[in-house]
Amino acid sequence: MTHDPHAALLRAALAAAGRGWHVFPLRPNSKHPALHGADRCQQTGDCVNGHRKWEQRASTDPERIRICWETGAANVAIATGPSNLVVVDLDMPKPNGKNGKGSADAPDGATTFAALCERAGQPVPTTYRVRTASGGSHLYFTAPPGVRLANTAGSLAPLVDTRAWGGYVVAAGSTTPTGPYEVVDDAAVAALPAWLLRLLQPAPARPAGPLRLPAVSGSSAALAALEAECAIVSAAPESQRNITLNRSAFKVGRFVAWGDIPRHVVEDAFQAAGEAHGLTAAECRATIRSALDSSLRKARPRDAA
Repeated sequence: MTHDPHAALLRAALAAAGRGWHVFPLRPNSKHPALHGADRCQQTGDCVNGHRKWEQRASTDPERIRICWETGAANVAIATGPSNLVVVDLDMPKPNGKNGKGSADAPDGATTFAALCERAGQPVPTTYRVRTASGGSHLYFTAPPGVRLANTAGSLAPLVDTRAWGGYVVAAGSTTPTGPYEVVDDAAVAALPAWLLRLLQPAPARPAGPLRLPAVSGSSAALAALEAECAIVSAAPESQRNITLNRSAFKVGRFVAWGDIPRHVVEDAFQAAGEAHGLTAAECRATIRSALDSSLRKARPRDAA
């Protein structure tokens, strides 16, 4: 029997839509949307009242899906936000550190995610899982009601990304030059674990007030620097919050290197400042750890600073 990729991809799109997942076409053998961009929009059809992006045009309507896939073997994308999904993407390291993903001998996303689960005292969740073309995994979860999560990239753990509102994943049944996307665990889609939700949610805004640092031994200069830099983080504009946290933690790291203040005190203070300003717990931890590690490696002796 001859394999018909066009028919197989249409079945994959209809199967995903049958689960209530909103789908749209990707270019054949690609991960890129096949829909027109704003620069080529003719303001007709779906776009008669203004250009509609892929997230707005994704659909569960079988007839609409058949029309979309009738012209060719388009890959299938699932718009995660409208589909009420949060997908955890466990990636593979790229050779020679391409795309900022580390070296080929670094731990893969499955390994770093398992370590994250272990630190949280939780098992790796059992849920619907798809093997990606690169050899990684997509873990599907239903989003909690009333919560609108955004995408993340590496903030939970290295090579662990998430897709929610504003994101999409390539559906099982699709194929790229790297390989196919295949279901490896057809389990029911689990609810997003509460402990993961806590890491992904921005902390609620806290009332503004003076920063209160822990009472610890240490040099007055170190404590003054920590208080000043935490205040800078708290005042950073939204678009600069993470980079400001990184820069400020790096500056204070030299005092840790000199033995003037314990590292955990610095981490706790910046964690509180970052979360109070809307960053997620995971973003704060990853940024602070990276900044302090870098600062400790590069710190010059006190008499040379």
